[in-house]
Amino acid sequence: MKREELYYVLFEQQREFQKKREFIDRTQKNKIIELLKLKLPIVITGVRRCGKSTLIYILKKHLQLKEKEWLYLNFNDERLSQFSIEDFQKIIDYLNEKDYEEKCFLFIDEIQEVGKWEKWIDRIKEKYQIIITGSNSKLLSKEISTILTGRSINVSLYPFSFMEFINAKNILLKNWEIDLKLQAKIRKEFSLFMLSGGIPKRVTDNDDKILQENYENILYRDIIKRFNANLEKTIKEISVYMLSNISKELSLRSLSKTVEVKNLSTLKSILDTFEKAFVIFFINKFDYSIRKQIKNPKKIYCIDNGFIAQGGFRFSDDDGKLLENLVFIELKRIYNNEIYYFSEKNECDFILRTGNKVIKAIQVCYDLNNENKEREINGLLEAINKFGLNEGLILTFDKEEEIKIGNKKIKIKPAWKWLLSNN
Repeated sequence: MKREELYYVLFEQQREFQKKREFIDRTQKNKIIELLKLKLPIVITGVRRCGKSTLIYILKKHLQLKEKEWLYLNFNDERLSQFSIEDFQKIIDYLNEKDYEEKCFLFIDEIQEVGKWEKWIDRIKEKYQIIITGSNSKLLSKEISTILTGRSINVSLYPFSFMEFINAKNILLKNWEIDLKLQAKIRKEFSLFMLSGGIPKRVTDNDDKILQENYENILYRDIIKRFNANLEKTIKEISVYMLSNISKELSLRSLSKTVEVKNLSTLKSILDTFEKAFVIFFINKFDYSIRKQIKNPKKIYCIDNGFIAQGGFRFSDDDGKLLENLVFIELKRIYNNEIYYFSEKNECDFILRTGNKVIKAIQVCYDLNNENKEREINGLLEAINKFGLNEGLILTFDKEEEIKIGNKKIKIKPAWKWLLSNN
């Protein structure tokens, strides 16, 4: 690029980015601020339109950065389509010529649009505080963080949590634990959250078309685009199948027969791409043997309940699977990959592990009633006994009580209360 053209785009991007805008504060902000002390590049990853760029703006506002203390770069700008690796030095020249502060912040969006960007980041990481967000058009977010492994810190951003959803609705939570009228309002919002999910623009605009457009973008630009064109129909079928079977076990061979794909390695590659796009997650059945974990069927979960409601077939047990998916996403925020399901004589939805130790067992049941109570408790109790835990948790829509069985305690709690109480 010509130097004057690049400088003009940089000037325009700064002017646009510092315009005042409304935003919902994100809980990951505090984590990132703590991580800044480590003086390493921070890579914010997540599904399309979960708020990565907005989070950068929130960080800039919170840190109260002055004009020459930050530079924003968005490589998705069509005016930078001719940008090449040789132009990276011109960005540094711009900083020097405009008298930017030493160790200023570089906020970089869509960096994967430029080849060999990681070499540039590696070269300048000691001189600047770098925060990168990756979308998914050329390089999936997960792949961006992988490229910089050991040289950066990865922070996962998810769609709105229920707490962020409530904040977006301008509902004040003061005394919610004892205010019954407020609790009724929260339950109503929780029912909506369970169906519509937490994609920020869907929440603020209250428009389901945003979910459809976003999911189609992910499907075509992040997944279908990576395979032969003749696999488009198959990938769409796999997508509908997974969104219709959330929280259920997935067998690769069974799926192969359903979508008529004989090549299991191709099928596995498609599923991996769904996961790398941060839209579908798979959890293993708990086993101390890694080989058995790999061999056993995995369970399917989705990044956002709105995608499930819009993209899958509707069934009578939707409330149960949507609640279970919400719980999974919240656990994913906290425990990342240390989440399993348990299945022996009975089943338990979630087992949480730290290192080699299982620390929690959680069962999810939308409506705990006389018909299913014994089954749900037995599944949880078996897991509690198996891993030497003192208590377990059953999350429901609105039931709340505490049960003692021998020396074991089982807490039954509404999921919305659990979500608002930092678990």
